[in-house]
Amino acid sequence: MNDTTAPRALSRTWETLTLDRMDGAVVQTRAHTVTLTRTPAGIEAQVNGEACDLTRAVGILQGADTVTVTAQTLEAPTIGKARAAGLHRLMARAGVPSGEHYGFAGAALDRAVFSLAALTEGDARAVWAFLRATFPQVRAA
Repeated sequence: MNDTTAPRALSRTWETLTLDRMDGAVVQTRAHTVTLTRTPAGIEAQVNGEACDLTRAVGILQGADTVTVTAQTLEAPTIGKARAAGLHRLMARAGVPSGEHYGFAGAALDRAVFSLAALTEGDARAVWAFLRATFPQVRAA
């Protein structure tokens, strides 16, 4: 079963070691540092600090004899459905019409918001602060 709640990697770096053999004997070793980074345009690849084709980077990872993850950057975790429902209730209690909750959150964050459950903790706090500044009578549930 896939765990879809785990944060995705935004970037991951591996150290690889590839052993080239001839007649069973190792004749050469090749070490590479491969980094894959998720961007809005797609996945970008680097090998030994130089930009390269994604196919080459994946080929190095697949062909290596040893592969070790040395670094990774993960997405910030989201607040989830329960906390989002609470934020929806607070907005409704303040008088924000239900059809405007995402727009209100978007105004607080200065970007489009399509799901309150997909907000990070920092995003949720910013929306909460904006709600309190806009509607001072609002209190936590």
